[in-house]
Amino acid sequence: MTSEQVVLRFVEAINQADADGLADLMTDRHVFIDSDGSKMTGRESMRKAWSQYFSMMPGYRVNVEDIFCQGNKVVLVGLATGACATTGRLWSVPAAWRAVVERDRVAVWQVFVNPEPILAAMRDQAGGES
Repeated sequence: MTSEQVVLRFVEAINQADADGLADLMTDRHVFIDSDGSKMTGRESMRKAWSQYFSMMPGYRVNVEDIFCQGNKVVLVGLATGACATTGRLWSVPAAWRAVVERDRVAVWQVFVNPEPILAAMRDQAGGES
């Protein structure tokens, strides 16, 4: 399987909110890097984190517009979309993702996104919070 195929399967699991499927596609020492630079390591930690995220952001999707591959590195460009479970507000932001593939598994998944539109959707504007 090519690195691009592995990453597209990973995206498919994200779009199906399938935390177990994602974990199956991760290396044991998988590293997730968020847009603020924070890191989370380990397949089981990430299985739980993805499951929680899917609950917080129902309908979360990675919408790929462009793919760039070089060896075992894959960069995706597109839109991230979803809704906030607590407010019901929809959000959509331009995003990029970088993956490093090792032996048909994703070793690194890095997200590049401006989180402000997502945070704004989490705020209850109707309740006067800001």
